[in-house]
Amino acid sequence: MASTPAGPVITGLGITAPTGIGVEEHWAAVLAGKSGIGRISRFDPSGYPVRLAGEVPGFDSKERVPSRLVQQTDHWTHLALYAAEQALADAGVDPRELPEYDMAVVTSASSGGTEFGQHEMENLYSHDSTWVGAYQSIAWFYAATTGQVSIRHGMRGPCGVICCEQAGGLDAIGQARRLLRRGAALVVSGGTDASLCPYGLTAQLSNGKLSTVTDPERAYVPFDAEAAGHLPGEGGAILILENPQALAGRGRGPGYAQVLGYAAGFDPAPGTGREPALRRTVEHALADAGLAPSDVDVVFADASAVPGEDAAEAQALRAVFGPCGVPVTAPKTLTGRLYGGGAALDVATAALALHHQVVPHTAGTAAPVPSYELDLVLDAPRHIPVGTALVLARGHGGFTAALVLGSVRDAG
Repeated sequence: MASTPAGPVITGLGITAPTGIGVEEHWAAVLAGKSGIGRISRFDPSGYPVRLAGEVPGFDSKERVPSRLVQQTDHWTHLALYAAEQALADAGVDPRELPEYDMAVVTSASSGGTEFGQHEMENLYSHDSTWVGAYQSIAWFYAATTGQVSIRHGMRGPCGVICCEQAGGLDAIGQARRLLRRGAALVVSGGTDASLCPYGLTAQLSNGKLSTVTDPERAYVPFDAEAAGHLPGEGGAILILENPQALAGRGRGPGYAQVLGYAAGFDPAPGTGREPALRRTVEHALADAGLAPSDVDVVFADASAVPGEDAAEAQALRAVFGPCGVPVTAPKTLTGRLYGGGAALDVATAALALHHQVVPHTAGTAAPVPSYELDLVLDAPRHIPVGTALVLARGHGGFTAALVLGSVRDAG
């Protein structure tokens, strides 16, 4: 492997996802190919063409989030608040013991507090403005999760939110890296999403990319001959990132993985004839990491399961790595696409793959399109040495991001 500069270390993971609550539940489900996809239960989906999604199982906000915050914030923020607590505990961090201005929070979001906003609009149109609560003004806001995590843990360093849909989780980590380089000791990053309500699903249906297949095992099958779009989901992951120097100073272990490289791009306007930004973005991320394509051991694909987008991603991967040049996986078939939380969960899964030295497989995909020429990891996890992982994400409208993670064993 090529020599790489020291980068931020992922020291803590908090997961609230359709595959489970907590690192152990999630990782066990991923390795077993245990899907969290099922019929939507948060509302009656009978009148909608999409009735399947990934829901976080057994998450009761009243049991996991302070009661006043349950009333003041959306389900999306509840999932993040609990994941942040998990991540801090996993990293062995007590925020009360660190300077408050040395801790920062940067999360991703796609649509903010959708369900909370829907309920308040129902109150407005069914009654009048006096039925709309004061917390509507903040609970729906994209930055609500960042703000609530910051307030709850006394983190007064630079805080922000990245709104790039599915790509936002990688962009938030890219921003976290910038803040650490500028002097922050610790950044809470990642993201969650929760748009499984009538208003949220209607908005998602508008792009025409959701799968209407009724078989939960075949509804979301990227790179497959029968790919027909993706499924929505809720949840995500919150990560703790620290400078290696700060980590060593508090006597902790090496962490899960190191952030080696990052890049972002934006697709050209349709009809221009210019190629999508993904290939260039991957190349820039590898250059940022000081790595060659041959140094990458696995790619966690964006895997939208929209045939045209799958073909474009496969083309970009062939251009960078050659035909079947690197193992490719997409564990997100177990959860659906989580938008603001999706890429963050992919990063958490990739970090676990590096930590445990195993590549999880892509459940569901059974008939890969031969012309894509991808080395898809199918049927079972692949036990191979994993030193470097590339995570890809594309958001609606053209957002594109790539993040390179390295094993902490190879940190230099």
